[in-house]
Amino acid sequence: MRAGGGFSRPRGGSRTSGTAPRPRTRRPSTPWLYLAPALVVLGGLLAYPIYQIGLISVFHYTQAQVSGGEPTTFEGFGNYSRLFSDGQFWEVLLATVVFAAACVVSTLAVGCALAVLLTRVRAVPRLALMLAALGAWATPAITGSTVWLFLFDADFGPVNRVLGLGDHSWTYGRFSAFFLVLLEVVWCSFPFVMVTVYAGIRAVPAEVLEAAALDGASQWRIWRSVLAPMLRPILVVVTIQSVIWDFKVFTQIYVMTGGGGIAGQNLVLNVYAYQKAFASSQYSLGAAIGVVMLLILLAVTLVYLRLLRRQGEEL
Repeated sequence: MRAGGGFSRPRGGSRTSGTAPRPRTRRPSTPWLYLAPALVVLGGLLAYPIYQIGLISVFHYTQAQVSGGEPTTFEGFGNYSRLFSDGQFWEVLLATVVFAAACVVSTLAVGCALAVLLTRVRAVPRLALMLAALGAWATPAITGSTVWLFLFDADFGPVNRVLGLGDHSWTYGRFSAFFLVLLEVVWCSFPFVMVTVYAGIRAVPAEVLEAAALDGASQWRIWRSVLAPMLRPILVVVTIQSVIWDFKVFTQIYVMTGGGGIAGQNLVLNVYAYQKAFASSQYSLGAAIGVVMLLILLAVTLVYLRLLRRQGEEL
């Protein structure tokens, strides 16, 4: 106690009132705690089925094993050896890659073109186009496939009547059947690309587009040199989504070509796996095809992302 009735300041000093409190350091495990519920759900919905399909693919598993008539035997990579030695598998794989690539390119072209169109029209036409596109997107695949099959029907379809093709069958020829399915796939897939790209275009500063227009750039040059580089992260997402969706098309092919076309001329990997697993009761071969599809899609996605990272793109 200081003379004069005052109190002396403690030796350790006192806190300065104007000093801001130290920010709390976030623990490294905190983000994982927030992600834990989603990881548990994804683990149940994705990891366990992938584990099961991989397990079945290395066993001899047919209808005899399902019914309990014969024991399950381990074959290792025997199913994959039989699969890779089958010439039909390579034909179906090539057809799947070409068909999926055509669907992806067509979907991106239509979706991006309509996204740009949405920025050029007024509110009422824009709303009508958005509602029509979302209606196509919300239509179940089996419903859309049935409607498109009726439109191009050889006997009652209005398309043949308008084009004057008589009783032309679109599903008889291999390429015409693939083309018909491609139209349906693009019809039900382009709304996702259109809405996503349109949202990205609206986020681009208007001054950038006005400056390009004042410099005399055409609409195609503005898209190629201004919009596309700025929208590259969005285009990456829609491209990867389209690759995944179109590579594993099943419903449209199965419904519109009657299970793969005449003599299997319109088979894709998903329908081929279904035929092996359920039509032929070779469940292990069907599972092996599913594993091959998973690895192909994973490899394509990783290679695409790696190439973008080398170019310095932030995703």
